[in-house]
Amino acid sequence: MLRTLLCTVALAAISLPSAAFAQDVRHIGSATLENVPPIPAEVSIAVQRYQNSRAASFQDWLPDGSMLIATRFGATQQLHHVKAPGADRTQITFYAEPVADAATIPGTDRFLLTRDAGGDEWFQLFTKGLTGPATQLTQTGTRNGSPVFSKDGRLLIWSQATKGSASYALLATDPAANAAPRTVFQSDGAISPDDISDEKKGLLFTRGISNRESQMFRLDLASGDAVRIAPKAAMARYEAARFLPGGQSIIAISDRDSDTRRLVEIDIATGKETVLTPDLQWDVESYDLSAGGRVLAYAINEDGFSRVVVQDRITRRALPQPTLPKGVLTALKFSPDGSKLALGLTNATSAGDVWSWDVNGGELTRWTTSELGDLDPAALAEPSLIRFKSFDGLSVPAFVYRPRNAKPGQKTPVIMDIHGGPEAQTRPIWNYGAQYFADVLGATVILPNVRGSDGYGKKYLNLDNAEKREDSVKDIGALLDWISTQPDLDAQRVAVYGQSYGGYMALAVMTHYSGRLVGGVERYGISDFVSFLNNTEAYRRDNRRAEYGDERDPAMLKAFARISPLGNVAKITKPILVMQGTNDPRVPKSESDQVVAKIRANGVEAWYVVFADEGHGFLKKPNNDLRREVETVFLQRLFEPKAD
Repeated sequence: MLRTLLCTVALAAISLPSAAFAQDVRHIGSATLENVPPIPAEVSIAVQRYQNSRAASFQDWLPDGSMLIATRFGATQQLHHVKAPGADRTQITFYAEPVADAATIPGTDRFLLTRDAGGDEWFQLFTKGLTGPATQLTQTGTRNGSPVFSKDGRLLIWSQATKGSASYALLATDPAANAAPRTVFQSDGAISPDDISDEKKGLLFTRGISNRESQMFRLDLASGDAVRIAPKAAMARYEAARFLPGGQSIIAISDRDSDTRRLVEIDIATGKETVLTPDLQWDVESYDLSAGGRVLAYAINEDGFSRVVVQDRITRRALPQPTLPKGVLTALKFSPDGSKLALGLTNATSAGDVWSWDVNGGELTRWTTSELGDLDPAALAEPSLIRFKSFDGLSVPAFVYRPRNAKPGQKTPVIMDIHGGPEAQTRPIWNYGAQYFADVLGATVILPNVRGSDGYGKKYLNLDNAEKREDSVKDIGALLDWISTQPDLDAQRVAVYGQSYGGYMALAVMTHYSGRLVGGVERYGISDFVSFLNNTEAYRRDNRRAEYGDERDPAMLKAFARISPLGNVAKITKPILVMQGTNDPRVPKSESDQVVAKIRANGVEAWYVVFADEGHGFLKKPNNDLRREVETVFLQRLFEPKAD
């Protein structure tokens, strides 16, 4: 019934005269929709079947061994208290805006939570208990993040950025006092605290140069002097640095002198590095240490899937290992006494849940069982991992969701879904969009990790830098070639789809390969690198220049003019759906406004949806539901046979 009705809507839309390209504006909730036809009731019903799933995300342990969990009940993600495995999730925050994350204040039953307003990412920090109101610690209009506590919970340090400035400050306070925070360090670039020493005299912080390079410093909190750690080491990336017992060395994840990220120990005085995970072929993605630093747990990203290792840090002897369902880790943290390890996990048929691992007893206990709404996990598509050769022989991995209801010999339409970042990685997590498109649209969804993606080593990560930017677009050309060789895929019905940097990729693919596509969907994508770099928020501009290239360099300015989709918009000849949040600080709304206007000026159909209360991503359920409804009608229209 749904596909029949959508076919009627699609054929009616195809038969509309050229006036259909003019703006037809209406409003639903916070959204402004241009050129979008009415949504059939059957589409809304189908969307709800998939949009009603919800995950449990581990946030932190409380001192009594219970957990703080984030999950959605209603429109937004809020915090819940889970007292024991399988116990009820008791909601403890009730905001209209989603809670981004939370951390327990050590030694107390209170916690620190982070949230913004309307997706603007100007995050504020609040302290709260399991009952009672929250207290705001930070100044409205600033961006606050990366909070770290001293072990006794009496010192909190975080980073702060202000609008219109690339400068950062590190602020400190006692979260139990009502005193104004004090500035302990200022920097002209992005910095974030990592750890406070046991005696509260030193702070580890990281300066982020780019997504490929960072530098570590030790700050003397009394004098304000900062000394760089390992200043003579080659350019490298450092993550999650922490003091080891005694304070003379640190542990961190780093790709120093390696193609992959490893767990390393670094002597603060000499910069000497000892590799703790020397024989790995894949990245270490996260780690944690027990109280006292004796037991080490870390996770390895093996071709997109997570594997957890638990060992004695000193002897490196393997301890009993947790056996989890195959999937992707979302949390890894020891309880305050070190006896248990919290593990968050999601996979293709689970929205995400939390387990605990008894380090001494070797017992795995499930804490939450999240819902998939009306969905039957056994009927969901299980993604397969494939690889295809690109124009230069590079092997490019991709996850493929094929519809379970496809008939033998049936050629399915294809959606190429390109991730953002660009340094992100598509992994086999709970992807209700891919599952929905495979089931309801009968489409095969392909999620490629083109060159420049994370998770495959430093060399692979750097293959799309600066003037090599369009080599990743050529990877999609190679994917189109691969699609044309597959007997179960319809090369005449292929759409491109992406968000953020993936939105840029979708636009770029449409400028290069419009003749091989039926259309595209892009959300908050970069349409012109120069306007993007000039208009993205100041606190992140230099980091983005380090990735994409500096528009102030005449050579890069020339390269941007050549590759930006806005300058090549005349090559986009197929319909496009663009969606954007008004409050986006990363990719401003102007990027979408200008490309929609130019596409329409060329007589090409463009649907446009803008959410007034969202930013870089749509986090409120009603908005996300509407977004999926519009995508459904648009993509079904593209995939239906065209009228003669």
